Amino acid sequence: MSVSARSARHPAESANLSPFVVTPDIDLTGVNIGAVDLRRGGAALGGGHLYEGDRLVTGWHSHDLHQIEYAVSGVVEVETAAGHYLLPPQQAAWIPAGLEHQSTMNTAVRTVSVMFDPSIVPHPGDRARILAVSPLIREMMIYALRWPIFRLETDDVSDGFFRTLGHLVAETLDHEEPLSLPTSADPVVAAAMAYTREHLGSVTAAQVGHAVGVSERTLRRQFAATLGMSWRTYLLQARLLRAMALLAEPGPSVLDVSLAVGFDNVSAFARAFAQRCGETPSTYRRRVTAAQPA
Repeated sequence: MSVSARSARHPAESANLSPFVVTPDIDLTGVNIGAVDLRRGGAALGGGHLYEGDRLVTGWHSHDLHQIEYAVSGVVEVETAAGHYLLPPQQAAWIPAGLEHQSTMNTAVRTVSVMFDPSIVPHPGDRARILAVSPLIREMMIYALRWPIFRLETDDVSDGFFRTLGHLVAETLDHEEPLSLPTSADPVVAAAMAYTREHLGSVTAAQVGHAVGVSERTLRRQFAATLGMSWRTYLLQARLLRAMALLAEPGPSVLDVSLAVGFDNVSAFARAFAQRCGETPSTYRRRVTAAQPA
């Protein structure tokens, strides 16, 4: 998913769209939908939602509920003002209430989301995170689907369930996975990051600088000053995150993935991947595809 400026494209069409409504005829990339009432006027303390489908871009939106989203299969990308996050299978994304964000559901995605009233999740933080949830939380999230978030009536049983799940989720917030890229308000750096991600297979710093209208030296200096990391480090992280997304899909071999994201040979790719992710590309693929439906 490329970073784009937030715009008012299709404002009349998108103003009332729920982020869970599939609208394949409308490109919502960069559209600011605004606040969304997930409860649709209800008063439930918590509720679940299942999404199954192909590519969907929600547009920029926020809601007054905390959300945790678990990727059963497929890959989801979440973008906020502070970061660009990858949600691969068997990981969960935490999105606190009020945080403006945009999600992209890639091909053949199946996710389970649980929304919580802010009153029942202690110490939620103020930014998105990618979490490795426990089997208990995963099973409770699936069970939560029996209580849709938009139901009009609630009861003591469901309220108690979501209070318990909310406390369990809160305990996981300190166990964050390093599956994100920084973003920047600097227009040159933001454009350079977008160009870099769109040309991972063969991009160079000189090409990026030419594309955004600055010298290679200026590009490297602005990256370091703005992000606290070098352009080369950003490129490596972007390549590995893209590789994780590709490895979660059926089809491309490890060699194909390594070439697609710009590594000269599969050995160098495997070393870099293992250093960042703690496992080889082949091991990662077996793990994230094992739980996906056939």
